[in-house]
Amino acid sequence: MDNEGIILALGALAQATRLDVFRLLVRHEPAGIAAGEIARQLEIPHNTLSAHLGILARSGLVQSQRKSRSIIYRADLERFRAMMLFLVSDCCGGNRDQCAPLINELISCCPAKPAAFQH
Repeated sequence: MDNEGIILALGALAQATRLDVFRLLVRHEPAGIAAGEIARQLEIPHNTLSAHLGILARSGLVQSQRKSRSIIYRADLERFRAMMLFLVSDCCGGNRDQCAPLINELISCCPAKPAAFQH
């Protein structure tokens, strides 16, 4: 990811409604969520939501797929991961002790699932 891509993605998230939409989409991964349901849950008019989703899609943070009569939106977690890595890749000049608290907080929000027992 380059500076231009980061600026576009951060700009898309630098608005309260779009940030709320993106966070809702992240919570609904990997299935995604229909546009109408996003509008209902966040109490956003459909035309306003459409504009916000367009900005998020152009930034590369959101993908859409038509399913029957609905459009299902998903957060592009790979793009989000690339953005986060870009932002912290030079964290603390490589000083592991200073980066550890940040890394530990990120790890604790997504605990690993226990491995399935093999018979």
